Amino acid sequence: MPVELTATEALGLWHRVALEQVRGDGPDLTLRQMAILLHIYLVPPPHTVRGLAAVLGVTKPVITRALDTMGEIGLVERVRDERDRRNVVIKRTVAGALYLEKLGDLIMLEGRGPGAVREHDKDTG
Repeated sequence: MPVELTATEALGLWHRVALEQVRGDGPDLTLRQMAILLHIYLVPPPHTVRGLAAVLGVTKPVITRALDTMGEIGLVERVRDERDRRNVVIKRTVAGALYLEKLGDLIMLEGRGPGAVREHDKDTG
């Protein structure tokens, strides 16, 4: 079901989610890293460095740097494609799936309005 938001409401939601992300103890991803991570988890595989670069309209080194950071924190893994050793295939991880599940929960909570996360934390804490 589509959600109807004004531009100001949409920006407010994004702002609240970003603030909670920064305040939290999880990784602080750049917008580019987040776009890559969401693509890897929301679009069916396989995913390659070359393919991600084409989708995002950036160079392969840009993708590689982002994947380096996300790999260090366990959100994705890279493995050589056994069929074509020139390709690097990006794999999902349990940690990455959990990170995005928590992010999805956060977005849903913040979508309920300002202060919803803090109210939820009081109720569950």
